[in-house]
Amino acid sequence: MNLQEKVKNLPLSPGVYLMKDSLGQIIYVGKAKNLKNRVQSYFRDSKSHSPKVKKLINHLKDFDYILTDTEFEAFMLECTLIKELKPTYNRMMKNPQSFTYIAINMNEDYRDIEMTYSPIENDGKLYFGPFTSKSTVERAIQGVKECFKIHCSNPSRKNTACLNYSLGLCIGMCLGGSAVKQYNEIIDKMIALLTGTDMSILEEMKQMMVAASEKYDFEAASKYRDNISAVNSLLSKEKVIEFTEGNHNIVTIDPLTDSTIKLFLIKRTNVLFSHKYSLESSYIEQLSEEIKTNILTYFKNNDLNSAIAVSRDEIDEAQIIYSYLNSSNCSHLIIPDKWLNSENHFNINLALNTLLRGQKLVIELPPPTR
Repeated sequence: MNLQEKVKNLPLSPGVYLMKDSLGQIIYVGKAKNLKNRVQSYFRDSKSHSPKVKKLINHLKDFDYILTDTEFEAFMLECTLIKELKPTYNRMMKNPQSFTYIAINMNEDYRDIEMTYSPIENDGKLYFGPFTSKSTVERAIQGVKECFKIHCSNPSRKNTACLNYSLGLCIGMCLGGSAVKQYNEIIDKMIALLTGTDMSILEEMKQMMVAASEKYDFEAASKYRDNISAVNSLLSKEKVIEFTEGNHNIVTIDPLTDSTIKLFLIKRTNVLFSHKYSLESSYIEQLSEEIKTNILTYFKNNDLNSAIAVSRDEIDEAQIIYSYLNSSNCSHLIIPDKWLNSENHFNINLALNTLLRGQKLVIELPPPTR
């Protein structure tokens, strides 16, 4: 069977595809919500393909596929297979230094903001990340520097005005004095923004955008808008990391058909348990009791990676899980650790009954009033 015929016979379901070269080596792993449509896309609209994709297609001689029940499972399986198999074209299409951190040196009077690929423990710097997009980090840092005029072009800082100072892009940190204090106050606000304790720096940027618009300086307003967008993108990645480090006990229910659901029990970046259930064959209470048993089995006394910073190896799965929980594909709830104690088991039943009856995005239900 030639490749075109093989593609025509692909199912319209979620899964992972594994592309092979003439030697049978797996050279690329991809995922799809609809396998047939995704794999077919490689064989049409060649003009729109990037040079790397065109090169991949030239080496493509065969493919295998693995079906999954849900798109979420396809995403997670793709991550696992790429890490295990390290296919050539997956490496080519992703920058090996794709994880970037923001580092702020706290040991200096003049606290630099810089990017790094490798954080070092106990070196006197605050690190934020990892972020998967270097360009997003660059735009966000550049945006803050432009908005607050802390774009100094004099790295020596020996009380000599830099070129940017004369252009109005630097408040004069290079000259020392009160400007250094003002600069550090801005850095403090940046740290507070990244830790989620104070959003005032973002509000100030929005006010600058509005003020420019009111003066009909639409070019400046557009630049402020782009800078704000870059900072917001950065914050969304920080939310993923913060959520993952919370080490939550996550229960998700993904509807497969009108009468079938798939349950996932997730801890940090690991799917501990998954199973399909028929809603027709069980009463809600019976199904809730069965799921509760699995919750207690897999979550109780499981402190997997508790209170450990998200590593580079986890960030892809962390983003997949966070996006999945915030999508319309599933309903989910978070089981507090205290609910795993025997005296609080009724809270699990209450939450599961609510979830199974179709409530969306239940984060944490309070205990019932007695």
